[in-house]
Amino acid sequence: MKRILYSLAFASILWSCKTANPAVAAIAKKQVDVAINLNDVKDDKVMVTITSPKINTEEVTYSVPKIIPGTYSIDDYGKYIEDFKAFDSKGNLLATTKTDDNTWNIKNAKSLVKITYLVNDTFDTEKGGGFGQNDIFSPAGTNIDAGKNFMLNMHGFVGYFQDKKDFAYTVSISHPEMLWGATSMTDLDASTTNDVFKTLRYAELVENPVMYAKPDYTTFTVDGMEILIGVYSPTGKVTAESITPEMKTMMIAQKTFLGKINATKKYTVLLYLSSMTPTDAKGFGALEHPTATTVVLPEMMPKSELVKSMKDVVSHEFFHIVTPLTIHSKEIQYFDYNTPKMSEHLWMYEGVTEYFANLFQINQGLITEEEFYTRMSEKIEHANAMNDTMPFTTMSANVLTEPFKAQYLNVYEKGALIGMCLDIIIREKSKGERGILDLMQKLSNEYGASKPFNDNELFAKITSFTYPEVGAFLTTYVSGTTPIPYDVYLAKVGVTKSVEKVPGNVFLKGQTPYITVNQQTKEIIVIPNMELNVFYSNLGLKGGDIIVSINNKPYSLDNIYEMITESQNWKENDAIAIKIKRDGKEQIIKGKVKFPYEEKEGLRATDATKKALKEAWFKA
Repeated sequence: MKRILYSLAFASILWSCKTANPAVAAIAKKQVDVAINLNDVKDDKVMVTITSPKINTEEVTYSVPKIIPGTYSIDDYGKYIEDFKAFDSKGNLLATTKTDDNTWNIKNAKSLVKITYLVNDTFDTEKGGGFGQNDIFSPAGTNIDAGKNFMLNMHGFVGYFQDKKDFAYTVSISHPEMLWGATSMTDLDASTTNDVFKTLRYAELVENPVMYAKPDYTTFTVDGMEILIGVYSPTGKVTAESITPEMKTMMIAQKTFLGKINATKKYTVLLYLSSMTPTDAKGFGALEHPTATTVVLPEMMPKSELVKSMKDVVSHEFFHIVTPLTIHSKEIQYFDYNTPKMSEHLWMYEGVTEYFANLFQINQGLITEEEFYTRMSEKIEHANAMNDTMPFTTMSANVLTEPFKAQYLNVYEKGALIGMCLDIIIREKSKGERGILDLMQKLSNEYGASKPFNDNELFAKITSFTYPEVGAFLTTYVSGTTPIPYDVYLAKVGVTKSVEKVPGNVFLKGQTPYITVNQQTKEIIVIPNMELNVFYSNLGLKGGDIIVSINNKPYSLDNIYEMITESQNWKENDAIAIKIKRDGKEQIIKGKVKFPYEEKEGLRATDATKKALKEAWFKA
């Protein structure tokens, strides 16, 4: 999973070939049949019908997930289910009791034939920008927008019977003819109004989202892997074709970087673009699956920023193919959706994944050396702001509860830096011949998707594949309480700290904005009674001024992100003309751009004697 805090301060201002799988057919007698009706939407709810397998006990429970893999949060998808009913073969109701938010107990279960219930979507309920305590992270959520879009993350629609998660599932989805379902699964029904998907077990179904929308997709092949990009853009502003060139370049680079580690044959990227209206998605980022990624971003993002965000989140999710989807512990292999036990190794599942998402870009020439240093420097800054003495393994194992939950975002910061330090140690000890990618290849060969490891044995296995210094690092800095001395490890590749003055954002200081928006008029307003930076004082702008246009381009709530993005391309002393409205009268203020400069700690390569090892780190 990757969350994107996309301009969070400003967000707070706004409000095929169709062939049956013989393995599935062989166990068809032990299967659960599911029917989802996307045609008859009532009160923003859809009907789900479950045809039960033969139940041999007097009672049985049916559950939907409390939590799903990759999210590290309790979401209680059962709260979105209503009017749960169970029937026998004669259509008689069976007695049911809801035993918790996600589980129903069914009496006289030997006579159970089917279950029906209504499903509400989660996008409608998001209140806190997708990051509120009760919000479901949008890429793990569901959307029901009749005739326009259905985001079917299957865990929000389909559950499992007690002790029967290993039964096969056949899911039939009836849908409007003008909507097409983008997914990595194969549709076994030739009809244009009904799709049929089969999976070997419940866990496989949960890992295969489907997004229904007006057909907007592209396909291409990278080194034997078929890629599908499916897009839902409410206004049609963004198309799959418009972002495919950049996505193709990135995924070619990723496949080249991974080499023989990855053998996935099909991969689907589902991009949902939010209108950011009160009932639309607000939690931006992505969620990984073995052969798919769901991405949610705001539609109003300028294309350049959208593509940049897509590169960051999709590359992160794609590298999850390595871990935890291939290399993982028993807690993940035998994931309990309703009584979860978490693994100790988020430093690897999320941290190494995030490190790869940055390393491959310099390895494949997509970013410069300086850009990579900037990214790592920012991660050091962010990690130092977190609890740097909390053992990472302890945090991981207890991430669902406080105070550990509050430290979760550190998996993308310190977690990635742990991966960086391990990479440097292995490069140094092997004289540049090997790095952390080589380690992950060995772990992949040792374990693989169907062979999990024991949490308490991983460090010893890693040490056996590498060096004693790697084991010492893991016990001292990952399971221990000692903060990592990053400068010591960076010095091994000739990189040291540097302090320089850099231009700040004229509209934002940290997470504090200098502008706000009038929700009724959509006007952009300089915040009154606030100490403004030199950009405003130099031009004579005042609190309460309404920004009408900049350099003859009108701005409002509808394109505020374009204004922010374009300001990042301004240069010191550029000529600028801002039309404002002050005290009800319009005027044009002309002048030059002045930036508020701030000292920032960064990284720089300063030791030429370590150049060979640094080059091996980046390019080997």
